[in-house]
Amino acid sequence: GAGASLCAARGGRSVDTTMGYTPLEGLVMATRSGTVDPGMVLWLIEHGRLDASEVREGLEHRAGLAGLSGTGGDMRDVLAARRSGDGAATLAVDVYLHRLRRELASMAAALGGVDVVAFTGGVGEHSAEVRAAAIAGLGFLGLALDPDANAATTGAGSGDRDLTGAGATAATVVVTAREDLEITRQVRAVVGA
Repeated sequence: GAGASLCAARGGRSVDTTMGYTPLEGLVMATRSGTVDPGMVLWLIEHGRLDASEVREGLEHRAGLAGLSGTGGDMRDVLAARRSGDGAATLAVDVYLHRLRRELASMAAALGGVDVVAFTGGVGEHSAEVRAAAIAGLGFLGLALDPDANAATTGAGSGDRDLTGAGATAATVVVTAREDLEITRQVRAVVGA
């Protein structure tokens, strides 16, 4: 669904997440805004004369990368537009990366440090460019990428990989999303198989 979130985990248990009451909160996503100032929502209703359904539609389906860049919100398209010099796409990627680094640092604060950062899912598994830019701004957490390992970890079938660079005190990895295995595990627990 092109959503995105972060989770701070200790001992296999979540201690913090970027999601709130709904998945709308947190990171900038393909079409979802991520966290916004509640005052903006009030302004849109009071001064923009939008009703709640129009605000909801905007925040969930016309914001995020799509709204900032003017593309459909697919990170591959936004990055391609950015590489061709598109200013709106550049802004979209800059906002996306700023929010990603900010929220990743807040997850590290919730944990009192970081041992490993794991990228997974669509952008996390398939965009070496996003991984490199995100980690480059987080050296103060002891993170560094091996550029060759990062470049080799893109596309279908690349699998789980360690991307940790020289001098890093915390690991960076790519983990293939395996929601199907977790769903199967939980179904078996419920049905007692």
